[in-house]
Amino acid sequence: MRSRIEVPVEAVEVEEITRVFEPRRRSGTRVVALDEVSLTVPTGEIHGLLGPNGAGKTTLVKILSTVLLPTSGKARVLGHDVVDETEAVRPLIGIVFGGERGLYWRLSGRQNLEYWGALYKLSSREAKERAQQLLERVGMADKADERVEEYSRGMKQRLHLARGLMGDGKVLFLDEPTTGMDPLAAREFRALIGELRDEGRTILLATHDMVEAEMVCDRVTLIDRGKVIATESPRTLGQVLSRFQRIDVEGVPLVVLDEIRAIRGVASVTAVDGVGTRIEVDEEGATQLVLERLVSAGATSVRTSLPSLEEVYVQLIGERGMEI
Repeated sequence: MRSRIEVPVEAVEVEEITRVFEPRRRSGTRVVALDEVSLTVPTGEIHGLLGPNGAGKTTLVKILSTVLLPTSGKARVLGHDVVDETEAVRPLIGIVFGGERGLYWRLSGRQNLEYWGALYKLSSREAKERAQQLLERVGMADKADERVEEYSRGMKQRLHLARGLMGDGKVLFLDEPTTGMDPLAAREFRALIGELRDEGRTILLATHDMVEAEMVCDRVTLIDRGKVIATESPRTLGQVLSRFQRIDVEGVPLVVLDEIRAIRGVASVTAVDGVGTRIEVDEEGATQLVLERLVSAGATSVRTSLPSLEEVYVQLIGERGMEI
């Protein structure tokens, strides 16, 4: 049985982190990638960082993994400052990027891991043993001696995860790890992430995939244009933001629907095949007014529902977040 990892209560602490990219030319534009971002990730949690491309997710991951300096603010990993104590932070973390970055294509999977083992200052014997253990763990043992250039996208991502674990880090930063995977490979990869959490590791998962965040994460931080919008569990996020209500109704006269459209906080009233009429509410208190009017009008069927994480995401960030 694998032993659990004992670490402090707060694995990641981010306090008002700002990162500004100044223009390289006079005609360039100053970009605020992160704007006073604060969040806390308890030990043993899978924490989703959810937002569209350009939201600031990768910038935050780079700062936490000591690759990029913040313009201002503080961040700590397992109690160590990521700016002042980089040498203490690096052995405690693992980094898994999506895509093709960070792998040597002309080397085999095994050679890639052994190379990274050397960078983690493992002895040759330790690196070989650790590489074999991880190749078996991620289901790549039978492909270990093939060149990476021959791997599928899913196999490369499995190797990325193994690479991130070569140093046996207690905190893992995963940046869009399942991008481009087929559904089966993505599901298996997410199962591996869950196993790592069960062993006591902490995982910060940067993703634009709402379904992935809802399936895997204990809590989710919504981020857009460098600002944190909300942090909650996927289920609670919908409840906290319950002003975004959906009401499906049947048997309501058109004149009553026109009256409902005029109620403050009613975002839309539309006909939906197989449902009847769908009323979208985006302000607290409006739902009760709508329900009272529907009952007085003798509606034959009324159903309310809290939004899914996807619906909250679209309401808060907008359709821009879907264009990925």
